[in-house]
Amino acid sequence: MIAKLSGLLDSIGDDHALVDVGGVGYLVFCSARTLRTLPRVGDATSLFVETHVREDHIHLYGFSETAERDWFRLLQTVQGVGARVALGILSVLTPGQLVQAIAAQDKSPLTKANGVGGRVAERIVNELKGKIGALVPDGGSANVETFAPAGLPSPGSAADDAISALVNLGYRRVEAFGAVTTAGQRIGPDATVEALITSGLRELAQ
Repeated sequence: MIAKLSGLLDSIGDDHALVDVGGVGYLVFCSARTLRTLPRVGDATSLFVETHVREDHIHLYGFSETAERDWFRLLQTVQGVGARVALGILSVLTPGQLVQAIAAQDKSPLTKANGVGGRVAERIVNELKGKIGALVPDGGSANVETFAPAGLPSPGSAADDAISALVNLGYRRVEAFGAVTTAGQRIGPDATVEALITSGLRELAQ
């Protein structure tokens, strides 16, 4: 199984790159984000690779960072999400934005990806909400934005009520979640709904 490729960038297509490794060209399917990070044609490059072996083909999927590769694997555990759909999601959302959308239970960012309708997006946020902590090491990492993903607000809690209030004011749920999370970290565990709303509004106004 191929796990990493290092060689010269031969060419770039709409959804793939061709990497020359010792005179052998490897076609590697990539997200739009990874393709944008590649160097100029002819320069040295390196990609983390996920190898898919099927009866009728062998496909290589390449990533500029391990966080994106890990999300590629995790997304495909959801029914209706294959390799191409997973790449489509990773083309429009960073690993950190994926974590935030799932933690906020906000499916709307996911529907921006090709092949992802409301039903599939809902399955993703529901099925992965208990798994995102494994992709965010303690203290965060350079590849994934940190914002306390383990802190999913329980129904009826002050944070949950504050998020709902901000959504009712017209903010998107993912925005409200981020603002209330930041406010809660600043105020502390005893924050009231009113304090979280007030502080959250200040965050959103910045």
